Amino acid sequence: MSSEPASIESLRVLYQSDDYIIVDKHWDIRIDSKMWYEKQTVQMQLQHHFPHLADPRTYYGFRFCHQLDFSTSGALCVALNKAAAGRAYRCFKDRTVTKAYLSLLRGWVEKETQTLDFAIGKNSMEGKTHMMCIEGSEGCENPKPSQTELTVLEYGVYDGDPVTKVLLQPLTGRTHQLRVHCSAIGHPIVGDFTYSLGADDSPYRMMLHAYLLHIPLQPQHLLVTAADPFVPAVDPKWVSQRSLRTVEATVDAVLEHRKTEEREREEARREEEEEKKRKQSKQRRTEEQSEEQRRVCQEWLSEWAAD
Repeated sequence: MSSEPASIESLRVLYQSDDYIIVDKHWDIRIDSKMWYEKQTVQMQLQHHFPHLADPRTYYGFRFCHQLDFSTSGALCVALNKAAAGRAYRCFKDRTVTKAYLSLLRGWVEKETQTLDFAIGKNSMEGKTHMMCIEGSEGCENPKPSQTELTVLEYGVYDGDPVTKVLLQPLTGRTHQLRVHCSAIGHPIVGDFTYSLGADDSPYRMMLHAYLLHIPLQPQHLLVTAADPFVPAVDPKWVSQRSLRTVEATVDAVLEHRKTEEREREEARREEEEEKKRKQSKQRRTEEQSEEQRRVCQEWLSEWAAD
């Protein structure tokens, strides 16, 4: 993905089937907009490239399965019919979807792997109502639990300043979660104009990219990666000085961990069903024994009455 601004033509498709299209969203474009003057959106790009796939029964013509911020690039899943949208929605709702983002953060993050655990709420402060904030900060309304796994990939410099390349895995799906969490540990995302309060305005984009998307649909899982834009070939201002682990190996570990969790969940579900069956069987036997006792008792009473 280049440093060129988005255009209607610049739509990169990562995957396409009868049910879904996954695109590599540009860093300079909204997904959709109700504003008449917004001429460039992913919705418009799709309309331009795939007019025959638009569904006139929907407001935007296409069903977006999830959201990415205006300035976040990467893998974005679009459902092409109502049934497909429903299947994907269930996976997002049940939190079985795996998402992993690449990012450049200001400064060198000392702790190589950590879970960022800060509840996130709406900022009610004047002039900041478009922002989110962490629990305990002034004007933070209705904070909800939020967790992000952070793994350091490389240390280096961006345009001469120290930065850390990381993989971020959101375990919850709060608005601006990754941006708020990184800011909360004192390592805001490079180029995040909003959460630097306008100070970080020199890079051409915000350095946050949805690299991996895994949706466990049946019978076939959807798994895509959107090429890493934070490499010197794409952006020569980023210079890696020390590499700890590769993106590929880190993502493989994330998926393997997820697979283990799924297996454990499936085993727990099976055990639960077995336990339920055992209880039902026991209840049936108890009821049958009670019925048998009632029958024997009834016979005895009949015989006794006859005597």
